[in-house]
Amino acid sequence: MTSPKPIPDASVAMIERLATRVRAARTALGMPRRALSDLSGVSPRYLAQIEAGEGNISVILLDRVATALNLRIEDLLSEGGSADGDVARVARLYQSASPAVQGRVRALLAPENPTALRAHRICLIGLRGAGKSTLGRMAADKLKLPFVELNDEIEARAGMPLSEVMALYGQDGYRAFEAEAIAQVVAEYDKLILAVAGGIVAEAATYDQVLERFHTVWLRTSPGEHMERVRAQGDLRPMEGNPAAMDQLKSYLTTRTPLYERAHAQVDTASRTVQTSLNDLLATIAKNRFLGHVGVE
Repeated sequence: MTSPKPIPDASVAMIERLATRVRAARTALGMPRRALSDLSGVSPRYLAQIEAGEGNISVILLDRVATALNLRIEDLLSEGGSADGDVARVARLYQSASPAVQGRVRALLAPENPTALRAHRICLIGLRGAGKSTLGRMAADKLKLPFVELNDEIEARAGMPLSEVMALYGQDGYRAFEAEAIAQVVAEYDKLILAVAGGIVAEAATYDQVLERFHTVWLRTSPGEHMERVRAQGDLRPMEGNPAAMDQLKSYLTTRTPLYERAHAQVDTASRTVQTSLNDLLATIAKNRFLGHVGVE
């Protein structure tokens, strides 16, 4: 008598299919596992097991995961291969797209979960002399977060000082390096405090990316204090050979204020000591829960 053929283990096949699709969908969205945990209510450890094909999951929890990934539960479980192929194609197109296009895609794919994309990233914006470097470094130390100066990242990518970047590539070249550096910081860090140049708000696509992927804080002060602080740092570029520097600074403030006001929060450092401004910044971070909206494993 011929022995019956072994019956395929459908449960194992389903678990493997689920692991592949959850991984692919999360990767295509650029969503950290901790953010998916926050949105779905499933622990990061459990999600890691699911993506490794090592864990079972209840229908209720699976529905939460699917919803957080902007999918139907059927998309994760069906035997058809079309969903996997679509995700792979979208992922390849996404990876080859520019940072600006990637930002628009992410916004379209996750319109209801904007804060999850920001994770624990905080970005300080504002004109030179507002205190971005000083307060950013102090706040990062207090909160035990990495601190990054975007200009340092640009110099590292270009392999030369900023002055040479500007001389060789011009303003457009610098802006291209700036956008690439932002994308790299997002890829490398789920939590940090970032300080950026004051003019980043004038580049619409890059600034949109910052607003999308970071909790932004505008550090502001008066024109006079901007100048005093820059000079105190030994940087005379705003003044040297330019009698109209103050008028130029006021003009920058006037034209950029509507852009800076798009930030998620503001801290006024005018006529305040460094310690008081630091306390204000830490209080703003806590009040807005910039470090408290995603689960920490």
